[in-house]
Amino acid sequence: MSETSGSFTAEGAHVGKLGAHKTARKARVTTGSGFMKTSNFIPYLTFFILWEVFSQMNMKLALFNPLFLPPPSLVIVDAWALAQNGLLFDSLLSSTLRIAAGFVIGCVLAVFMGVLMSKFRQVERWMSPLLNLVGPIPALALLPLIIIWFGIGEFPKVLLIAWTTFLPVLVYTVDGFKTVPSTLIRSAMSLGASERQIFRRVLLPSAIPTFIVGARVSLGLSFSALIVSEMMGAKSGLGYIIVDARNYFKISNMFVAIIFIGLIYSIFSALLKLLENKVLSWRKGGMNEAVEK
Repeated sequence: MSETSGSFTAEGAHVGKLGAHKTARKARVTTGSGFMKTSNFIPYLTFFILWEVFSQMNMKLALFNPLFLPPPSLVIVDAWALAQNGLLFDSLLSSTLRIAAGFVIGCVLAVFMGVLMSKFRQVERWMSPLLNLVGPIPALALLPLIIIWFGIGEFPKVLLIAWTTFLPVLVYTVDGFKTVPSTLIRSAMSLGASERQIFRRVLLPSAIPTFIVGARVSLGLSFSALIVSEMMGAKSGLGYIIVDARNYFKISNMFVAIIFIGLIYSIFSALLKLLENKVLSWRKGGMNEAVEK
């Protein structure tokens, strides 16, 4: 009886050590992720410090015209001036609403069309040649035609952003549906799953990762479409600030708009990353999961 109790005690101690090891590992991972989130600001800070030092040095040595590369301190002063007259806030709001509306509309339409193309072969037969025809055409080449058709209001800007978003997301979404292993679908059917259950439990989870990849790819293209559309016939927006600064040779105002474009893009990219972490929390992989530390 004492031997049995001793074996149980030793086994419990071993299990306790394993649990403590896993808890400590999770704590290290959590601490590391928090540190990484904090350290993400270090590259930004380093970049702006080096920019300030180089610009100040250029003002003294006159390596080239100092007006072409103003220091961040001067850019901040001009950004404050744009904020005081209300142009900066109006432009930030206008650009954010345009990119959000166009990006969401493009993604929704792409997912809807991707579902139809993956479900009905006849739709794919009709759509694939059309996509191959219009896919290589840059969306920016359509901007003059869109302006002629719809004018210079908000609708053509959102339409151009939605079209730029639509194609990459559609391609990745269709690819995600097509790469689902047929054995998974057959297994679900053999277990009595309905067509809707197969879509929700098998097809959709398999297509979501590639959809997010397509959304990330199209995000940068969408910002390009946003800025170019705002450079033609807009009264507000970050692209409008760039054009206005070009007309009056206000280089620092150009840098204000450029920096805020990067900041808004970073926010949208972080939101996509957050969505990926929430929706794909079940997905494990990579070196961090393969190697025990």
